[in-house]
Amino acid sequence: MSKRKNTDSRLVYSTDGGRLCPQCQRPTVGCVCGKDRPASNGDGIVRLHRETKGRGGKAVTLVKGVPLAGDALKTLAKQLKKKCGVGGSLKDDIIEIQGDQRDILKPELEKLGYQVKIAGG
Repeated sequence: MSKRKNTDSRLVYSTDGGRLCPQCQRPTVGCVCGKDRPASNGDGIVRLHRETKGRGGKAVTLVKGVPLAGDALKTLAKQLKKKCGVGGSLKDDIIEIQGDQRDILKPELEKLGYQVKIAGG
C-alpha cells in the first residue's frame, strides 16, 4: 500500500514559532514591543489566596489577577500593606501580604473598583 499525500491539508496547530506577543504577533523572543506589552488581564477577577506552604506554617495572603503592571502594581501593594499594617512583597505580579488579611483586603479592593473573590483555604 502506498501512502497518499494530502496536498489540500490546512495547518491546525503548530509549536514551531513558540509563544506570540499579543500586541505585535511576533514570537516573544523577537518582540519589538518591549515593555509596552499589555498585562495579561486573565478573567478580570482579583483572587485572594491564603497560603502557608514553605513559610514555616505562617500564613500569607496572595493577591492574584490584578490587571496592573509596573509602578501601578507597586503602588497598590504599598497601599494594601499600609491598610493592613503589615509587611509584604511583590513577586511575579502577585502581591504577598503577611498574615491572613483576606477580610481586610476584600472591601478595600472592592472600594477601588475590582471584582474580588476569596479563593483557597
